[in-house]
Amino acid sequence: MISQPAHSVRRVVTLLLVLLAAAGCSSTPGKPQSVGERAASVALGQVGVPYRYGGSSPSGFDCSGLVHYSYATAGKNVPRTTAGQWAQLAPVPNRDLRTGDLLFFNIAGKMSHVGVYLGDGRFVHAPSTGRTVSIENLGSDYYRKAFIRAGRP
Repeated sequence: MISQPAHSVRRVVTLLLVLLAAAGCSSTPGKPQSVGERAASVALGQVGVPYRYGGSSPSGFDCSGLVHYSYATAGKNVPRTTAGQWAQLAPVPNRDLRTGDLLFFNIAGKMSHVGVYLGDGRFVHAPSTGRTVSIENLGSDYYRKAFIRAGRP
């Protein structure tokens, strides 16, 4: 098992990840970032924050709380719950995924998990109790099988 870095080191690593994400999100130099790109950068900045059921702040997040916080910080209101997010967003074909799109997953037999797409098959999410906000690969066996659809706020 990999040990967690010290709090201050984790903050520096998180800041670097946010800066890298912000630099890489905009496809055209000088072009303003979309709300989805800004939300993805905010979500990425939360890597390492502990999972907390019902959480929607940097002291702890559940999956939909991370999405809600990230989009609110980026200037767009989205529903607080995974079900509300699912209901509000029209499906986006996999071939059209963009940074900031929401990815919905079937966990334990029902649609019950959401993450924020980062690009290149990666997404950020708040996985479960005892874990922290992290980056995963949509192509991994587990998430590829659990993936239902994407939506764009």
